Amino acid sequence: MTTWSVPRRPCRVFGLLLLMILSFLVLRRLDWHHLLSPWRRRRQLGLHTQGQNFMLEDSTFWILGGSVHYFRVPKAYWRDRLLKMKACGLNTLTTYVPWNLHEPQRGAFDFSGNLDLEAFVLMAAEIGLWVILRPGPYICSEMDLGGLPSWLLQDSGMRLRTTYKGFTEAVDLYFDHLMSRVVPLQYKHGGPIIAVQVENEYGSYNKDPAYMPYVKKALEDRGIVEFLLTSDNKDGLSKGTIDGVLPTINLQSQHELPWLSTFLSSVQGLQPKMVMEYWTGWFDSWGGPHNILDSSDVLKTVSAIIDAGSSINLYMFHGGTNFGFINGAMHFHEYKSDVTSYDYDAVLTEAGDYTAKYTKLRELFGSISGGPLPAPPELLPKTVYDPLTPALYLSLWDALQFLGEPTKSEKPINMENLPINNGSGQSFGYTLYETTIDSSGVLSGLVRDRGQVFVNTVSVGFLDYERKKIAIPLIQGYTVLRILVENRGRVNYGDSIDDQRKGLIGNIYLNNSPLRNFRIYSLDMKKSFFQRLSSSAWSPLPETPVFPAFFLGALSVDLSPSDTFMKLEGWDKGVAFVNGQNLGRYWNIGPQETLYLPGAWLDQGINQVLVFEERMAGPVIQFTDIPHLGTNHYLS
Repeated sequence: MTTWSVPRRPCRVFGLLLLMILSFLVLRRLDWHHLLSPWRRRRQLGLHTQGQNFMLEDSTFWILGGSVHYFRVPKAYWRDRLLKMKACGLNTLTTYVPWNLHEPQRGAFDFSGNLDLEAFVLMAAEIGLWVILRPGPYICSEMDLGGLPSWLLQDSGMRLRTTYKGFTEAVDLYFDHLMSRVVPLQYKHGGPIIAVQVENEYGSYNKDPAYMPYVKKALEDRGIVEFLLTSDNKDGLSKGTIDGVLPTINLQSQHELPWLSTFLSSVQGLQPKMVMEYWTGWFDSWGGPHNILDSSDVLKTVSAIIDAGSSINLYMFHGGTNFGFINGAMHFHEYKSDVTSYDYDAVLTEAGDYTAKYTKLRELFGSISGGPLPAPPELLPKTVYDPLTPALYLSLWDALQFLGEPTKSEKPINMENLPINNGSGQSFGYTLYETTIDSSGVLSGLVRDRGQVFVNTVSVGFLDYERKKIAIPLIQGYTVLRILVENRGRVNYGDSIDDQRKGLIGNIYLNNSPLRNFRIYSLDMKKSFFQRLSSSAWSPLPETPVFPAFFLGALSVDLSPSDTFMKLEGWDKGVAFVNGQNLGRYWNIGPQETLYLPGAWLDQGINQVLVFEERMAGPVIQFTDIPHLGTNHYLS
């Protein structure tokens, strides 16, 4: 049957075109502002200032902040820590962003797992906290090189924290990637980030007047539209300011409070006052005491800051842990590296427990909150696990055959310039240097930070900042000289950050003659490092182990895993790993005596415990439910 159809397509096209024209003529007369959702309309001004007040949109806003660093807390515990912050009466989370962890190799970025910045910020929003982001690029934070990646030091002329081309080119590439993640999280885009800090305490460094304007522009050019501020201690405040950015101050003592009302006001004029870092405690160094700040002093100072009409951020609200090798160091009169625990004597302990500071500050913040605070979450349980005796053992010397070909070089190469990790060198851990010698004498050279010297496999002493020479005994025949060098932590604050290369720095001399022809092993202790160790390489624990060595044992967990603290009494110095997670360094010089082991990193059943010990192993590895951080030293 023949069918007939009417050619309607031209009519349809004409009708649609006419409808579009009419729609445009009608809609252009409407006020588009009123078509936006009320939620979007409320997010136009963001955080800003009005006289001496902060304003969030049209309302007066008092920043009651607390610092928690996502990279120092197991991801499984982020929610617990942030809920405790909210229940304390705080309204704003502050966090640093560590460049060295997010770009461990040049051009290779990591925002996964415990480094998932976006998940952390969004979780804060979900809990009802605003966010002040402190992206650096330098962050200090008692962290290796102040959070700057060590591969920057491959450039012998590098000038960190300046407009030196080699530095700014690296910052630009990093910020290109980082800010693409941060921009959607800003307040005006619907996220919780209400402010961004420009660099960190630059007034105390102050080596390039063009640098801070460069960082500010780098942020703005990549889409940062929220409120900008700087952060300086009283000594750097006059030099760290920048036009169009609000200065804030860092302090601890009540004696420094006059700076809040006098000098800060003279620098910033009639603007809101803020203590960006009120130090609730302090960090610890190996060989020193455990620093404590009395809770009554904290309450008095915080009350005084609030009474002065100032906003405040508690640094730290919760310190967490320098897991792995991320700790920094100080080097003024002498080199002092930071311990693994970043407990900081903060408002929450290293394991997230409440303190007297928490109770007192919650009462204070509750009195000014204008409403009831959420109930504090229950504490996470702690457990004492049975002691374990390592069953298997592998000496470092026997392990070398599994690590692949070493770097061969006529002269020593510092860690950062080793041709490994896709050309980015070595950042953390140990480096072993080997060469042959045919005479005894005096060994000398620049070792950073601590080098244990071996003749064949026999330890003959150490080279470090204090001991720059060591006697090498006469041994007949073929003699291998070995130097096991540890990066104990790059300096994170002060003028010497350009000089933080690690390993053997320059030549090493025997009787004033430079040694040559080195084999260099990178012992970075990453998961890939241990994966190279064959299971057949391990042997039963002998009566007299040869050190340094790896010790392997099993921790049995019958019920649901709980937090605990590993205690290595009788052991000397080394690093502990559980299920591949690097818990950090231990050292019998103290003050820290236990390592925090999160229950979130344990499995029900058998858990692998691995210890790298440099000198002397104890009979067992113990576990306790109470941390031991050393003899208390009260800060005045």
